[in-house]
Amino acid sequence: MAVELESLINGREYGWSDIVVSIDGTVVSGIRAIKYEETMEKENIYGAGRNPVSRGYGRITTTGSVTLLAGTVFGLRAKAPQRQLHRIAPFSIVVNYQPEEGAMVTHVLKNCEFQKAGFDWKEGDMNKEVELELIISHIVDKSK
Repeated sequence: MAVELESLINGREYGWSDIVVSIDGTVVSGIRAIKYEETMEKENIYGAGRNPVSRGYGRITTTGSVTLLAGTVFGLRAKAPQRQLHRIAPFSIVVNYQPEEGAMVTHVLKNCEFQKAGFDWKEGDMNKEVELELIISHIVDKSK
């Protein structure tokens, strides 16, 4: 599949200020980073000769994390069952890339759950970023 890309002179690239993230329908202002990726298992299949004769395709695995300010994490924990993030029922995270000009891109991370949350404070800290590891079932691209 060939994708034709148009060259832009003085074009605009997507930036952090263009991203709006919602966790379970609530826009999160205390977000500092979001990371997600999909990996598909692929394997060359060999037959006669030295080169592959076909390719096999397997599972798609999705991983990710969200980094929030500690105050936002404390707010999530206050609403979580038994105040434990890993007890929150599966939820969606919507990542909208909304530039002032250009196409809006929307990725929906489905069936997310928090796996791990740790705190690491030291003297002099004036704020704290907390990276929360996620388990994600899959990603849906709802771009227009």
